[in-house]
Amino acid sequence: MESKNIRLNQRGGEQPSVSSVAADIISAASHDRPADTVLREMFVRRRDWSAQFRAEVSAAVFDYYRWFGWVKDESTVESGLRRAWKLAASFKENPNTIPVEALRANAVPAWTEGEIELRDSWLRSLQGGTKLWLRAKKGQGRALAKKLEAAKAATLGLLPDAVLFHGEEDLFQSPEFHAGEFEIQDAASQMVGMLCDPEPGETWWDTCAGEGGKTLHLSDLMENRGLIWASDRAEWRLAKLKRRAARAKMFNYRSVVWDGAAKLPTKTKFDGVLLDAPCSGVGTWQRNPHARWTTTLKDVRELAEIQKRLLAHVSVAVKPGGKLIYAVCTLTRSETEEVVASFNDGQTEFEALALETASSGESAGRPKAETAVKRIWPEDLGGNGMFVAAWRRRVA
Repeated sequence: MESKNIRLNQRGGEQPSVSSVAADIISAASHDRPADTVLREMFVRRRDWSAQFRAEVSAAVFDYYRWFGWVKDESTVESGLRRAWKLAASFKENPNTIPVEALRANAVPAWTEGEIELRDSWLRSLQGGTKLWLRAKKGQGRALAKKLEAAKAATLGLLPDAVLFHGEEDLFQSPEFHAGEFEIQDAASQMVGMLCDPEPGETWWDTCAGEGGKTLHLSDLMENRGLIWASDRAEWRLAKLKRRAARAKMFNYRSVVWDGAAKLPTKTKFDGVLLDAPCSGVGTWQRNPHARWTTTLKDVRELAEIQKRLLAHVSVAVKPGGKLIYAVCTLTRSETEEVVASFNDGQTEFEALALETASSGESAGRPKAETAVKRIWPEDLGGNGMFVAAWRRRVA
């Protein structure tokens, strides 16, 4: 590790050292300016930096926050970076070098103990690297994996078209990406679309569509037939969805700005409504370690109230016999079971809808369990954590 530090800090030419750039980014990051945002802004300003250098800076910043509980008391950010590098290297070589007691004490903030089951496997997963998942077009997972170098078709139960990529090439420059043959989409996010299980010709509403990852997946599952309404409070996100949809050759959608208020953007009654609600993002902490130290219990509780309101608002748009799907990429009780319980207590028109579930270890021929909710831990699929609940509106 020492030789790496020397190499990183003795770069020639005008390019600064990785440690100095990483320290600048860490010093500029805050609750309101996440580290990944600061990284993007700096890389936009410094387009002369090589792709390798950018990757090393990003890795250094994320290592620092991944091991922040161990290095927060260091005298300088630079010394914290050096210690974080050593911890990361040791953990990569043998995860058991970090005792589970140390993980419980340092890997997550103290408030999580009352909100999340602190499973040993989850805490260990937080300290490891992340996997890059692709979603191929329906039925094309194996074919895509053969086309791409360093890619492998996954066997993850309900995810027949998930592809695990472990190369270093820029996928955004690949001909397959430009041809719309795949999207970069986390395995847990893909699971949400599969659990929605839309049929060709149906009408769906993706209520908090963002830049459209799940909208695109729903469209693919619907074979570009039927209609999907995609809404979001930010018009710029919907503009990105439009560009993504054009590349993916997705035509069965319309987009509309909606701020989450009780007044809905349409009077249409839907076969399915997906509420991928804004949340604390605890399920992404492996991928976004800075958020571990900026997310607060106050954030969690405020978001839970927003989620309850949104669920009540969008539920009226479900037609009799239709599905209501609630999804959040978090693991807190306030935003998962408690939101579900609150919705159940306040209505009589919906019944729990069993979700087909499967783990990565199951074979295709084995029976799968059914439940009205599914909690996906990051270590389950090698992706983000996710919680999904489902209901069906009763038919009078």
